[in-house]
Amino acid sequence: MALKSTIFKAHLQVADIDHGYYADHALTLARHPSETDERMMVRLVALAIHAHELQDTCGGDGTLAFGAGLSDPEDPDVSLTDFTGRKRIWIEVGQPEDKPLLKACSKADAVFVYAFGSAADVWWRGIENKLTRLDKLQVWRLPTEVAPALAAMAERSMQLQATVQEGVLTLSSTQGSVPIEPLRWK
Repeated sequence: MALKSTIFKAHLQVADIDHGYYADHALTLARHPSETDERMMVRLVALAIHAHELQDTCGGDGTLAFGAGLSDPEDPDVSLTDFTGRKRIWIEVGQPEDKPLLKACSKADAVFVYAFGSAADVWWRGIENKLTRLDKLQVWRLPTEVAPALAAMAERSMQLQATVQEGVLTLSSTQGSVPIEPLRWK
């Protein structure tokens, strides 16, 4: 019998000072049985980083949502879709292969990867040359200590505040706060 996803609910308040975006998001995250709390929380952070794109890219008329994630490798971890159904932003977390990223670049206006964990540097050295021609792709590295700190904040029901100022996202809850300053690799 297959294991079912675990459902997490998050109320995320985003205050993106850099982009002048302030909004509340009621989110449901389905964590696949093989997904870690670290990966799930990095997906949530990626959504918070790009929340301002709802206004900036889609003029408020779009959908920023989690994809099927590990359940469907053809679906992004997070995406922004405009009212016409066009994928404006495709976001992957972790260390994806080059072929799915190539496919994502053909389906979306912009593709972002948020690499995390101790193996991210090794992954990047092995894949960097294969990704140089992908103009729509940006690759970002989260500091190694961020993912475990985010995992400690994971609860089935979460009240979170994400503040973006000067390129740093600070995610806060009753569990504490985690400053996140992604490093751009590509």
